[in-house]
Amino acid sequence: MPAKEIKELRQTGRLEEAHAMAKAELEAEPDNLWAKRNLSWVLYSQLDKAANNLDQFLAKLEELETLELPESEEMLYDNLSIVIAKAVRQITGQQNVNMSSLDALFSKVSTLPLVKPSKWYSSLFQAFHKGYKDTDRYIAFADWWGLENFREEDYQKEKMPDGKEMMAIAEQAYIAYSKQLLPKHTMFGEVIFDKEKVEVFMPKLDQVVESYPNYVYPAYYKAKLLLALGDEENLLSAILPFAKKKRNDFWVWDVLSEAFKDDEEKVLACYCRALTCNSPEEMLVSLRQKMATIFINKELHNEARTEIEKIVAARTAKGWSVPSVLTGWQNTEWYKRATIKKSNYDFYKRYVDVANSLLYSDVEEESVLVSFVNSDKKMLNFIASEDKQGFFKYERLLDKVYVGDILKVRFQGGSKDGLHKVLTASKGTNESLKKKFCKKVEGEVRISEGKEFGFVGDAFLHPTVVSKNKLASGMIIKGHAMKTFDSKKGQWSWKLVNIDKDIA
Repeated sequence: MPAKEIKELRQTGRLEEAHAMAKAELEAEPDNLWAKRNLSWVLYSQLDKAANNLDQFLAKLEELETLELPESEEMLYDNLSIVIAKAVRQITGQQNVNMSSLDALFSKVSTLPLVKPSKWYSSLFQAFHKGYKDTDRYIAFADWWGLENFREEDYQKEKMPDGKEMMAIAEQAYIAYSKQLLPKHTMFGEVIFDKEKVEVFMPKLDQVVESYPNYVYPAYYKAKLLLALGDEENLLSAILPFAKKKRNDFWVWDVLSEAFKDDEEKVLACYCRALTCNSPEEMLVSLRQKMATIFINKELHNEARTEIEKIVAARTAKGWSVPSVLTGWQNTEWYKRATIKKSNYDFYKRYVDVANSLLYSDVEEESVLVSFVNSDKKMLNFIASEDKQGFFKYERLLDKVYVGDILKVRFQGGSKDGLHKVLTASKGTNESLKKKFCKKVEGEVRISEGKEFGFVGDAFLHPTVVSKNKLASGMIIKGHAMKTFDSKKGQWSWKLVNIDKDIA
């Protein structure tokens, strides 16, 4: 058998001679599997050489297909992904991708029993993905390839030679697939949306979002698809994890507002928070127009005109046309009477706390009692229960806070040495908490001789309270005491926190 000669010819690059010999061998024994194998590997080498010539490549693929080799020829079918990916990259590497060529190659490849999953099958995906990711052909390609064929390695970021990290190819795939599933509008006003396709895809997308919480954009597209499905019930839970990661990007708040579209105040809060983000003005024109509409409806004409002026300035700077709705507003009497402000930033800030509460609405609020305030360092101590106390910095959360205030707080995880990180905090009420840890006291001051501290009833008088109020034994006072934990004694006790007045 000429197998050895064919192999030597192939390995030394004499492919035409190898092809002629292998073909002659097969013609002599058409049913000989070894003869088919010999020719298939010659064709493989010819495919590798013809990767930059599509016509030759397709012809060799067709010749290979006529051999009808069984799927059990795994080494061949796995290696075929290498040369096919090489041919695909010859097409997608051009500045203007020839989609007809890419389609022709995909059509021929899609009938081959390539080995999957495998390293080279994933490489093939990357090659086609580059050409199809922004086209309506993407779903057909991805369905053929099968997203379930990604290996664990495909879900990890790829480190480039310069040290930069590239988004995992699996993450790229789920993003591109989701994009193509979103509703599309034709020039005739029709909406193209395959609801059944989306419903089949959603569990797969859910799995990716849950399994890879470090991914950012799959959660975003999950929310967009839920919105397209009209599934408002699950929209908020889908978008919040994504929104928290990208909370400093204006468009995240624009998307989040969709979850509250029936509540104008919450929508306004989202828009306000979005406009506190640092973003190029040309990117904000659509959002500012929506904000202007709300201001007009609320008859906040100064604020509305301020937004409109910013939109027109940004559009003019870019050479973009000004929408007729804006010119219509500019011709109204209210617009002419309105005063232009430098910005609406002060207005936005009034809604930032509301927006943050929406962002962290999936985190339960806890009532806490303020037990101490350091106004210089903007730090406060709190009591939530006999099992939970601590302190946190309140500067970005509250303007003024006092001992005895009840706060509604969302905590970010646990604490480190009593220091807590807080997501949101606002003034609130909780009578049961206050009743448990606060009480009114009235009675005679008792200060032992030579001591700087004292008591009124069972409430401790700290030396600073004694000196500040010039207290002495026998004085009758009334005020408020708070139950606090003495870490040295390991027990709770009452401590006077303020005096209403003294009684002679």
